[in-house]
Amino acid sequence: MGGGAERTATVPRPGPALRLARLVTELTAPAVLVSVLVLAVGWQSSRGARGLGWGLLAALFVSGIPFAYIVGGVRRGRLTDHHVGLREQRRVPLLVGLCSVAAGLALLTVFGAPRPVLALVAAGVVGLVVAVTVSHWWKMSIHSAVAAGTVVILVITFGARLLVTAPLLALVGWSRVRLRDHTVPQVLAGGLVGGLVAGLVFAVLR
Repeated sequence: MGGGAERTATVPRPGPALRLARLVTELTAPAVLVSVLVLAVGWQSSRGARGLGWGLLAALFVSGIPFAYIVGGVRRGRLTDHHVGLREQRRVPLLVGLCSVAAGLALLTVFGAPRPVLALVAAGVVGLVVAVTVSHWWKMSIHSAVAAGTVVILVITFGARLLVTAPLLALVGWSRVRLRDHTVPQVLAGGLVGGLVAGLVFAVLR
């Protein structure tokens, strides 16, 4: 896979579309979607406060700790922004995220978390392994990967009625391209990888 530009040379034109793209990018950031997803799957797995408790514990490891590391990196000047827009800066945050998610999976397994929660966290481990590998050469869209994985897991967990969330994929992809943070191939590749990992790992292990 070719390297491609980190950002296109042109600056996005100001206006309502750009403001909307920024809003979509923030609301569908991986940490946001993953947190919502693990809470939903946790609740579904146990139907109540116990399930939400499992979801909160999982969220701490799959999104809370990795995002805290990124925010700390931004504040110390080691990272340019909380979306880690430069490919060269992505490897360490992704590795930190991988270690955190793997530790969370081990802890949840020891404590006897429900299988759907374990399957979701395991899918996160596999997804991060792929992301770390690809990011060495290419800036695949993590936003799109997480969005696609979220839609697939919601459909598997709650049924075909959750296909209504599918337009989220196009909206996320548009926002990333509109902000010049990714190219169309990077968005499409992210969505394909995220959907495949979620569909295979989560579906098999749950």
